[in-house]
Amino acid sequence: MRKTAAKLLTVAALATSVATVFSGTAVADPAAGVTPAAQDIVGVGSDTTQVLLNQFSADYNASLTDPNAPRLYSWDATGSSPITTKNGATPIARPNGSGAGIKALVANTSATVDFARSSRAPQPTDAHGLDFVALAKDAVTWSAKSGGDAPAQLTADQLAAIYNCTTTTWNQIDPSLPANTIKPFLPQADSGTRAFFLSAIGVATPGSCVASGPEENEGTDPLLNDPDVVFPYSVAHFLGQTVGGHTTATDAPGNLTLRNIVVNGTVLTPVTNNVIDTNFANSQFGRVVYNVVRDAEWTATDPHGQALQAIFGSSGWICTSPAAANDLASYGFLATPACGVATLT
Repeated sequence: MRKTAAKLLTVAALATSVATVFSGTAVADPAAGVTPAAQDIVGVGSDTTQVLLNQFSADYNASLTDPNAPRLYSWDATGSSPITTKNGATPIARPNGSGAGIKALVANTSATVDFARSSRAPQPTDAHGLDFVALAKDAVTWSAKSGGDAPAQLTADQLAAIYNCTTTTWNQIDPSLPANTIKPFLPQADSGTRAFFLSAIGVATPGSCVASGPEENEGTDPLLNDPDVVFPYSVAHFLGQTVGGHTTATDAPGNLTLRNIVVNGTVLTPVTNNVIDTNFANSQFGRVVYNVVRDAEWTATDPHGQALQAIFGSSGWICTSPAAANDLASYGFLATPACGVATLT
């Protein structure tokens, strides 16, 4: 049963495929020796979109012809801490995850942070006066170790039972599966992928059997190298790693492969022809990812507001530039017609 299931996971074969849609070289954090200027547009937050924003930074800045125009920079979710985000800013603890990035945006001014990367939609607990500006389409599925005990697919209800800890062994799902204990993991508490995945499967509070802590969208953590692990994973980030070839020693899927989800009797496959499957993206497991800004700045007509709109707005570089479209594809994301549309909290 296990070997048969593994053969069904054609997504695993993506790890050997590399796309050719690169448009420049992205770096983690601003490049060594570069301190963003006070007027530059600087962001923090989500792990899921950090590599995409790093690439946007490289390509957007290269497109500018005015040497005095505000540049775009993005700080990774992990790394040394604290960080001095731009010239003259007070150092802050490095925000790891959508929630932490949004909190940093609220707690500081544009002298420190201009936007937060977010892989989740607005929540009732978010501060008022923020604009969630749509960036792209992603999806989240579950992953498990190749060759392990997990089947090729689970229903949304089965995933809920696993994360509620009412289903604790594989043979409770299928008697032909081993009686081994399932080991559900979640990313750290500020992760937008964590929040989205739990909402998608209808789990308000994970059960006591669920472990938290590994950085999202990577399988290099030794805790995840286990035949009984279940771990949520951004489909776009996985495609960026495997098809786009955007990996590092720590930002890679390792032995994890993406698995299918059954919704209302229909098997939804996360990837078709090396892109996010349309049916999967349109299901409850599809999501929009955002850049979050302060509404007072987003709607301002001063140079700072103009710079935000020039980058993130519906007529801005991200939503209209062919280079940005290539970047989205290279990093596994789908374009959204809502690009640049803001949702106010």
